[in-house]
Amino acid sequence: MALRNQEMDMVNGPLFSKIVIFALPILAMNLLQLLFNAADMIVVGRFSGSEALAAVGATGPLINLIVNLFMGLSVGTSVIVAQDYGAGDARVVSRSVHTSIMLSIITGIFVTLIGLFLCKPMLEMMGTPDDILDLSITYLRIYFYGVPASMVYNFGAAILRAVGDSRRPMNYLTISGIVNVFLNLLFVVVLKMNVAGVAWATVISQYLTLFLIINCLCKTDRSIRLIPKQIRLDRQKLVDVIRIGLPAGLQNLLFSISNVLIQSAVNSFGSTMVAASSASGNVEGFIGTTMNAYYNAAITFTGQNMGAKKYDRIDTIAKICAILILATWLILGGILWFTGEFWLSFYTKDPQVIDLGMLRLKVIVIAYFTCGFMNVFPGLTRGMGYSVLPMLCTLVGACVMRIIWLATVFKWYPNVIGLFACYPVTWALAGGGQVASFFYARHQVRKRAAMVSETVNFSA
Repeated sequence: MALRNQEMDMVNGPLFSKIVIFALPILAMNLLQLLFNAADMIVVGRFSGSEALAAVGATGPLINLIVNLFMGLSVGTSVIVAQDYGAGDARVVSRSVHTSIMLSIITGIFVTLIGLFLCKPMLEMMGTPDDILDLSITYLRIYFYGVPASMVYNFGAAILRAVGDSRRPMNYLTISGIVNVFLNLLFVVVLKMNVAGVAWATVISQYLTLFLIINCLCKTDRSIRLIPKQIRLDRQKLVDVIRIGLPAGLQNLLFSISNVLIQSAVNSFGSTMVAASSASGNVEGFIGTTMNAYYNAAITFTGQNMGAKKYDRIDTIAKICAILILATWLILGGILWFTGEFWLSFYTKDPQVIDLGMLRLKVIVIAYFTCGFMNVFPGLTRGMGYSVLPMLCTLVGACVMRIIWLATVFKWYPNVIGLFACYPVTWALAGGGQVASFFYARHQVRKRAAMVSETVNFSA
C-alpha cells in the first residue's frame, strides 16, 4: 500500500480531531509496548521469582541512561522531516531520510559497544544488591545486542510519523510484541532460561521491527522512500538533525541520570523495594506512555505548521495538548489510585512487594499531570526549532533539583515517601519551566515572522 493513504493534512482543517486521530495509534503503540514490557516483568516475576523481577527492573534506569542520549536524536529527525515535508520540498525530505537512517545505524552500534563495556561497573556504582547483580548483568549484556535494531526502528518510526503516518509503527510494534510474549513464555517457562530468556526474546523482537520498518520505507512511493544505495550522511542535514536532536538527547540523558540516582536510593532499601518500585513503575507508566503520544503529536503538528508558516495553529495545538494531559491524568490516575493493588498483583503475589508498590504509586499519581506538562510541551517548543530551552528546563528542574532533594530532604527523612516525593516536586518545577519556554519560543517565532514580513513589504 502506498504511503499516501496513510498521510494526514496537518496544516489545514480542524486540529482537535486530527491530533486525537494521529495520537491514538501512537497511544496504542506506547501502551502495547508497556504491556509487552509488563509481560516481560510478569513472566520473569511469576516463573523465576522476585529476585529475577528485581534484577530486570533494576536495569531500566541504566538502559535509559545509555540509550536515551542517542535515541533523542530521532526527535531531530521527526522535526526536520516534518518541517521539510510541510514546506513541500521532496528532494530535501529524501536527504533528511537517508541521513537519519545512516545516523541511526552508527549510533546503534556505538551504544551497543558502550553498553557491553559499562554495564557491570555502572550497576555496581548504582549499588545494585548483591543477590541480583549477576542476573542484572546477564540481562543487560544480552539486551544491548538488540539496541542497533531498536535505534533504526525508532528513527524509521519518526520518519513515518513526521509525514502523518502513525499507524504503521503501531502495527509493526504490535507484531513484534506478540512475538516477544510468545518467546518469553517459550524461553522462560518451557526452557527455564530465567532473565536471559526475557532478554533474548526482546532482542529477537527488536530485529523483527527493524525488518518491518525498513521494508516499509523501501517500498513506499513517496518522498520518504529509502534507497539503500543512497544511505549516507548529508552534512547539512546531519547538522540540522543534531541541532534539534542533540539537546533532546541531552535532556533524556540528564533525566536518566537523575533516575539512576533515585534508583540507587531505591537499591539501598533492598531487593524487595527494588521489585516493588519496578512493578509500580510499570503500572504508573500507563499514564506516562499515554501522555507521550501527545508529545509525538505536538512535535509533528507543530513542525509541519512551522514549515507551512501557519503560526496561529500552534497556539491551538498547545491548548489541545493541555486539555488532553489533564483529562488523561484525571481518568487514568483515578483508576490507578483505586485499583492499583489489582494491577500490582499481576507482577507478584508477595504482599510486602504489593504494599510498597502501592505506597510509591499513590505518591506519584497524585500530581502526574505535572509530568505531562514537563514531557509534552517540549514537543511544541522543539517543533518550532528551539531545542536547547527544554533541555535547560530539564537540567535545572529535574536533574539538579533531584540531586538537591536526595542530598537534603531524603537525607533528613530517609524513608520511602521522602524518596518518591521528589518525583512530583521536580515534575512541577520542570513542567512550569517547559510551559514558560514554549511561550518564549512562540514569541520569538512571531517576532521573526513579523520582521520578515516588514522586510518583504519594504522591498516591494
